[in-house]
Amino acid sequence: MKYVQFNAVEKEISLLGLGVMRLPRLENGKADEKESINLIRYAIDRGINYIDTGYTYHGGDSERIIGKALKDGYRERALIADKLPIWLVEKKEDMQPIIEEQFKRLDVDFIDMYLIHNIVPEVWDNIRNFGVFEHLQKLKEEGRIGHIGFSFHGDYDLFTEVIDTYPWEYCQIQLNYLDKEIQAGLKGLEYARERGIDVIIMEPLKGGRLSDKIPPSVQAIWDRAKAAGICASERTPAEWAFRWVASQPGVSMILSGMSSVRQLDENIALFSQDDISLMSETEYAICDEAADEYNSKIKYQCTSCGYCKPCPQEVEISDVISYLNDWYAFDRIPSTMLEYNEWLDGPASGCIHCGACEEKCPQRLPISDIMTEAEEQFGK
Repeated sequence: MKYVQFNAVEKEISLLGLGVMRLPRLENGKADEKESINLIRYAIDRGINYIDTGYTYHGGDSERIIGKALKDGYRERALIADKLPIWLVEKKEDMQPIIEEQFKRLDVDFIDMYLIHNIVPEVWDNIRNFGVFEHLQKLKEEGRIGHIGFSFHGDYDLFTEVIDTYPWEYCQIQLNYLDKEIQAGLKGLEYARERGIDVIIMEPLKGGRLSDKIPPSVQAIWDRAKAAGICASERTPAEWAFRWVASQPGVSMILSGMSSVRQLDENIALFSQDDISLMSETEYAICDEAADEYNSKIKYQCTSCGYCKPCPQEVEISDVISYLNDWYAFDRIPSTMLEYNEWLDGPASGCIHCGACEEKCPQRLPISDIMTEAEEQFGK
């Protein structure tokens, strides 16, 4: 396992971190506690020493399972990263009860890495107005949390504002070869790097979309690269994606939501290679070609400009369209439907077809029809 030095943390951290948001599941959809505990311990035994969770993952079961998995001496061998679900904080007094519940679920008295979860424009003012920075700093001074950071899903302009507002120790952004210019993107990675802030990457495989059920036209690109001797014959689409992220200057660690021992073994083997962070210009060009092919499959050219907001029925219009585009581009991969149904607060089924959004859409998209289509595809 390759290890890196965080500016914020004295110990070396595994370049590959375990994101505990896609635990093994039972038939009823609940996390399989026994298998999940075994998986977490298996990861730690093989060198992964950063475990990332969140208050809402698996309905809180993720935190509880981690707490059980880190018994029997495992707590001392791994850092815990947890997050404040800022969208649930409607007033300053809401924070501490949530945080105390996290300590209880994890069954610990100290959380190594603590992040403000999912900073987007809708919650940014609340973070400043509710004294979130001061509250977390106080917890740090009391010795209850270690290092303060944030995870992010807004745009680049908001990212730079957030970075410049507080002396962050690290941040967490979505990045992969398909999302170079989405959210913080490569520009955000560079902005943080120039300011000495460690950057953790989430969604390197875009929720498994870049590694599972590869469309034939994309697989043909990887096959041509192998035939031309550009890469080793056994390189998988997942390895292409991981190598692209690992080679970007400023990447401190990469999170992967592994849900099986097979995935763990494959990824640990990859992240144990000395050249994991190296990629040639020819290899970058191959990844660009794959990204172009995926983008050619995008059905609705929504730019997430936000002009359709606010929806009177609180439908998350641009997010619905994004999931629908992924559904088609990634050959109806099940993870897209899973995320849509578990994570989206305002599904397409809330649309009453009033047409207000269509009048404001610069792309002139038939949003009402798209919402109907999404509901038919995803079930709500």
